[in-house]
Parts: sequence; C-alpha cells; structure tokens
Amino acid sequence: MTEKKLLQQIAEEKNRQEEKNLSSWATPNSAAVRKKNEKMVHYRPPFALDRDRIFYSGAFRRYTGKTQVIYFVSLLDEQLTSRSLHTLSVAQIARTIGRFLSLNTDLIEAIALGHDLGHPPFGHDGEVFLSEISQKYGLGHFHHNIQSLRVVDRIAKKGQGLNLTFQTRDGILSHNGEVHNQKLEPRPDKTEQDLQDYIKRMEAGEWVDMMPATLEGCVVRITDTIAYIGQDIDDAIRIGLIQREDLPPAATDVLGTSNGQIIDTLVNDVVCNSYQKNYVCFSDTISQALFELKQFNYKYIYKSAKLKINHRRIQRGFQLLFEHFLESVKKNDRESEIFQHFLLSKCDDYLRQTPDEIKVRDFLAGMTDRYFSKVLQKIVVPQMGYFKIFNE
Repeated sequence: MTEKKLLQQIAEEKNRQEEKNLSSWATPNSAAVRKKNEKMVHYRPPFALDRDRIFYSGAFRRYTGKTQVIYFVSLLDEQLTSRSLHTLSVAQIARTIGRFLSLNTDLIEAIALGHDLGHPPFGHDGEVFLSEISQKYGLGHFHHNIQSLRVVDRIAKKGQGLNLTFQTRDGILSHNGEVHNQKLEPRPDKTEQDLQDYIKRMEAGEWVDMMPATLEGCVVRITDTIAYIGQDIDDAIRIGLIQREDLPPAATDVLGTSNGQIIDTLVNDVVCNSYQKNYVCFSDTISQALFELKQFNYKYIYKSAKLKINHRRIQRGFQLLFEHFLESVKKNDRESEIFQHFLLSKCDDYLRQTPDEIKVRDFLAGMTDRYFSKVLQKIVVPQMGYFKIFNE
C-alpha cells in the first residue's frame, strides 16, 4: 500500500470514529461545502483545513498588533488584551463548550480564529471611523464581521481568498457577540444568497441580526461575549479606569468578580442549559446578571471619556491616511506604502475587480495599531514623534 493510500485510509477511519461521537445537532464533516472544488486530496477534515488556512494567514498574524479595547496604553503595557489574545480565548472557551455538547470542535475553532480578522486598528473606534469614511465615499457602512468574511474570501492569499467552507464563512459573518442574546438557535436552511443579502442590507445602513447556520457558529457567538466581558474589566482595573469594588453587585453576586470566576460561571451555565438541545442558551438568572455587567462595561469602560482622549486625533488620522493613499492609488505611485506593503502582492483578479476606494479601505482595515501610527507619523507629520502627534 502506498503512503497516500494509507493516509487516506487512516483519515477516513478517523473521520468515521469522530462522527460517531457527534451530537445529532452537530455539523458532520460530510456536510462541508466550498465555493470552489479543489483537485488536491486533503487528509485533514474540511473544518480543520479551514482552521489551518486561517491560522497561517497574514491577517491572523496581525491580530497580535491590534487592540481589543484599550489602545495607546496597550502600546506601553503589553499585558493588556490584544485582538490575538481575545481570539485565542474565544477559541479555547468555545472548544470547551463544544466538547461538552459533542459538537464539531474543528468547525468551532475555525470560526473562532477567523471571526475578527476584519477588525481595523484601534478597536471599535477604528471601526466607527472607517465606517464614516466608507459612507462619505459611497461605499456604504463598514462592519468588521463583513470585512472578516471579505478577508478570507477576497483579500487573503494574495487576493485569491482561502476557499473556506460555507459553514466556517457563515460563522465568521454571523458572530456578532455584542448583541445580548439569551438563546441562540441556528438556521440550518441558510444559503449563500442569505449571506449576500445580509451584507447588502447591513452596508445600506439597516440593522440585521442574523443567526448562524450551525450550532457550532452559535457556540462561538455566545462565547465571544464570555471571552471579552471579564477580560475587559481586568484591563480597565489594570490601568486604573475602575476598581473591582465598583462592579454592580446585581452582576457579581451571581457571576463572580474575577475574569476566571465569570468565565467559569458562564461556561457552566451554557453547558447545563444547552446539553442535548438544538440551541445554546443562558439561564434567566445568568442572562440578566450578564446583561447588568454589559451595561456597566459600556458606561464605565467602552464609553469612558478617559479612553476617548485621543478619539478625535485617531479619527483625523484615518481621514488623512485614506485621502493620502487614495491619491497614491489614483497616481499609481508604486513607491507608496499601499503598493509596497499591499497592492504589489495582490493577484490580477483582486486588482482588476476592486475599486480604488475599497483597495484603500482594505489596506487601512488590515493595519495594526503600531503600523497605522508609524505610517501616519512618516506621511503626515514628518519629524514629529509618536506622542507629539497624538498628545499635542
């Protein structure tokens, strides 16, 4: 027997064994669907292949340089949460939940690792600023989950895309963990047209809350909240924004006060209330306590004036860089950073089919916080230091 045949035999047997242990609500590997057929024989299961393609992409490597919530301070304190740490936390917690619920953990991990690939620099503030610019140039509203799908479909691998499965792509697009849902029930009848309709409506300014097609996608979505809620509190305490005793008793009496306690309480609750069900959910008590904690975080962390001190300067930076790089593209200035660090590596299809304004938006959205600041310093304010730009 040749090595290829032996590998195929081992892979098929392993897949049969794993599928026997899956819940009836889980997504089997045999259900995986890709837009393009691939001639190469893969011995890894399809969702494991998705996971590895995401893991080795350039966008995944840039996670480590992107802020989760607290920016600028994080450039000096590297123990604060980066987008990379958040993503790995989502993957680890979601796999734990998926294992207890007998779901496809390869699919869970692929969705988790890819869910924030489209997040621009400077957290959700950067997303807001880029959306404002997008609307100004007639591109519609910018949303990081839509950009995450665009990364894996149209930007990664030199603009050819990663050809991920529908299930992984759907989970990435549907991951919205900022909406408070007590219960998430999948929509298994979803099609590619549903994804495209959602994108069209969201870019037009309509708010659409689309459920994932798979139970695995629901697990990642509910885990997104579990992963960030306590970690954001720990980061805010670390920089002196709040104190542990400031947390609302209505939440902490139920969930605990530390990140570890909060994660443990939420995971246990999800598992116990979702076991052998075709949905994932929190209990009424836990859901209400989590809502209280979210409200606290929004008021005292995410909307804190102390975190918005450089708000307008960053907004101005996005505007200046967008205008600068759009002019570079129009002039075909191949010495510009957008060519040297982005466009010259892209395939002909990407370059031919992508409007100039979207090329610039793709470039800005892919920047890390530090690279954004470095380019802004070089291009807009020569000879001025980083802190002078943003703290003048």
